[in-house]
Amino acid sequence: MELRRNPTRAVRVGSCTIGGGHPIAVQSMTATHTQDIDATVAQVLDLEKAGADVIRIAVDSPKDAAALKEIRSQVKANLSVDLQENYRLAEQVAPYVDKIRYNPGHLYHHERSKPWQEKVAYIAQVAKDHDCALRVGVNCGSVDPAKKVDDYGGDENGPLLASAFEHCEYLDSIGFTRYVVSIKDSDPKNVIEVNKRFALQRPDIPLHLGVTEAGLPPDGIIKTRIAFEQLISQGIGDTIRVSLTVPNNRKHEEIEAGRKILADIAAGRVRSFVDFGLDTLNIISCPSCSRVENEAFIDLAQQVKEMTAYAKDHKITIAVMGCRVNGPGETDDADLGLWCGPNHVNLKKGPVELGHFKYDEILPRLKQELDLVIAEKSGQALTSS
Repeated sequence: MELRRNPTRAVRVGSCTIGGGHPIAVQSMTATHTQDIDATVAQVLDLEKAGADVIRIAVDSPKDAAALKEIRSQVKANLSVDLQENYRLAEQVAPYVDKIRYNPGHLYHHERSKPWQEKVAYIAQVAKDHDCALRVGVNCGSVDPAKKVDDYGGDENGPLLASAFEHCEYLDSIGFTRYVVSIKDSDPKNVIEVNKRFALQRPDIPLHLGVTEAGLPPDGIIKTRIAFEQLISQGIGDTIRVSLTVPNNRKHEEIEAGRKILADIAAGRVRSFVDFGLDTLNIISCPSCSRVENEAFIDLAQQVKEMTAYAKDHKITIAVMGCRVNGPGETDDADLGLWCGPNHVNLKKGPVELGHFKYDEILPRLKQELDLVIAEKSGQALTSS
């Protein structure tokens, strides 16, 4: 069947066009270290062969930017770049990519006294000068610190939506409309809600869909499918990414999973795992990317899943994050969080730091804390019953 689509404007990203009735584009991100040029080129080519329409590369330093220049000379793929705190790297990378992604929540970490509007105007001008599109990437783990849930009547999605709307309004006001928006969460129910609410108010803006930190397959694919089925079947979504925790040589599985989900939705094969894993143990883990400092993170995520299986009937969230860039903030909302450094794993209980442990020491300590959380939640349940 033909998918109904919201009448979004068209945003060109190299040879690909997102929105405007064009086919839903499928994206992924390289997991190799950007400065390892040969490995990154090989992964770009592998993702392109798998059917990726746009491929994102992380750039965190001038050395990464210099490597990107050489990578661009060896590939023809539509490239997107992922900026984090240092928004001024945009000028160094824009000549070599087709799209720049910035996170509104990360604009506050660099040049803190400067208004965010001035920073966005700079990024937009760089993009315009170099024929690049933009993605405004709003993420549950890194929101504008000035936006508190209490300011939105306790609406947990209020800060995400407010940040997305204000950045769209500002970009429109300065005459830059060549952008897409993503609003991501690790909970597919929240992904569905925020994107529905955004599309209701701004149906003209192309949406990039994804469940962040979806985790290991097959659970990560099912979580993503939940969100995509509910949104795409209602005309919402113009480009997608399936974010999976997989080894570097299996990154193409993100593309294959995305295309399979789209084909199933188009054919009416909607599985509707509406409540999958949302009221039981939930393991979330970020997709492997170039910021991972120790690839043992991927094995650790699998070990955590296996070790915690005994708690499967408890509504507990455990987050396993692969780097210091997103790990500290994006584990705050989990009951227990692990973010991985080069030699140690940092353990948290909500926003509280519990210490750091060697990779071969973390699982026994995690089990101790998990048992405590189970006891605490069981006690709360008994008290409230």
